[in-house]
Amino acid sequence: MNKAILFGADDSVYVRIARMTLHEKGVDYDLVPIDIFAGDSVPAAYVDRQPFGKIPSFEQDGFRLYETGAIARYIDEAFPGPRLQPEDPRRRARMNQLISIADAYIYHHLVWGLYVELVSKAASGEPPDQRRVGEARAKMPVCLGVLSDFLGDSPWLCGDRLTLADLYLAPMLDYFLMVPEGVEEFRKIENLRIWRDRIGSRESFAATCPLARS
Repeated sequence: MNKAILFGADDSVYVRIARMTLHEKGVDYDLVPIDIFAGDSVPAAYVDRQPFGKIPSFEQDGFRLYETGAIARYIDEAFPGPRLQPEDPRRRARMNQLISIADAYIYHHLVWGLYVELVSKAASGEPPDQRRVGEARAKMPVCLGVLSDFLGDSPWLCGDRLTLADLYLAPMLDYFLMVPEGVEEFRKIENLRIWRDRIGSRESFAATCPLARS
């Protein structure tokens, strides 16, 4: 079996999700840098792998795959190591629900609406889109409250074992916690703070920290 290959940028939330999954499963892989924002278009050779021009994409032994959810689930099911998806159908459904929430709301509001607008744009001297910021601020307590409610008294989002839901949320909240007002709100929620410390202490989290921040 040849080494797995992941295509994408190390500072991408979704590339990091796939990388954390690979690390948790103990899979050896190469990260091939792809900058989808360089120039006026996505490199033509990459479009052959991902016709929508998004990252990451994955290849192993000639098997190509794109979409992070599909990649993460494939890695969990195709390689030995600790299971990252619950066997119980209700817990598995909860994991998939949390992943959908992450894709639809957490990433949209906490990463793009707050981190990109207030941190990333400020670093390049670009003014924020106040409409988008206002919408994200309004949804921030809802997003954090939902995650706190799902977490409850458990060590992980779906119970007593780490799952793909935790690996999805960790990179998103890592960017969110670079927003000063995000840190302030996050500190008020004890179970999320404890969860963040727990996931932050894992080797997979440290090993996949974007190079620009390491």
